[in-house]
Amino acid sequence: MTKRPFTQVDVFTADACRGNPVAVVLDAEGLPDHELAAFARWTNLSETTFVLAPTDPAADYRVRIFTPSEELPFAGHPTLGTCHAWLEAGQTPRRADRIVQECGLGLVQLRRQGHRLAFAAPPLRRSGPVDATSLSKACAVLGIGRAAVVDAAWCDNGPGWLAVMVASADEVLAIRPDFAAAAGEGIGLVGSHPIGVVGHRDSGDPAVIEVRAFFRSGTALAEDPVTGSLNAALAQWLLGNGVLEAPYVASQGSAIGRVGKVHVDVAEGQIWVGGDTCTVIAGVAHL
Repeated sequence: MTKRPFTQVDVFTADACRGNPVAVVLDAEGLPDHELAAFARWTNLSETTFVLAPTDPAADYRVRIFTPSEELPFAGHPTLGTCHAWLEAGQTPRRADRIVQECGLGLVQLRRQGHRLAFAAPPLRRSGPVDATSLSKACAVLGIGRAAVVDAAWCDNGPGWLAVMVASADEVLAIRPDFAAAAGEGIGLVGSHPIGVVGHRDSGDPAVIEVRAFFRSGTALAEDPVTGSLNAALAQWLLGNGVLEAPYVASQGSAIGRVGKVHVDVAEGQIWVGGDTCTVIAGVAHL
């Protein structure tokens, strides 16, 4: 075993323990895949990341992203948290105005927005209307009637999101997922697709929408506290169809005691998804 720099970063919050944590191993060179997967299961966080030397000369670093059950090509809050930890460790990007992350999805651009970090929303792999069967299954998992759905779309930028819009933030927060329906679909979530739900907050509130995210974790249905990939995909959908205008702030985590805030902006023709980050634990991991 070797001592490896290790950090846990809270993402989409400036106040520790109010956002979404990610575990970051800052030097994962030489570790085999089964040890990466085992450590991610042990941390039992939604994601654990492992920083490696880049294979693409345009990248500043490479990251592999693991849930307790699988490896992901991309995820939003681990991208911000890993970049925060990498910079805090004293690393310097090739460009003063950009940090370039290499991951399973390819190269992801990051930039500083004042004291925040933001990533460029990756292109959608799948978009467009949701078929009636998939939407019915999603409604069953969410425990809502089809009449409650204002709109729905595929918003897959890696994890496979199916997005559902309801009329208000109150309706978003009132959702009580039907775990039996989820189990009936093999923890369903429309096959392997996680579900995001969004609704408008009251006018005058700093956050204009409330977001919730439900996904499969092993054999259980889980709710993610604050989700960068989902908010990136929602931004492409809702800005694209004129429902929202940038810049805006999304709230997520309210239903489970978190106070996540996701800042969305458009610059240089690109959607940027940002948030505050703060280190909660720093030390070493014996791996």
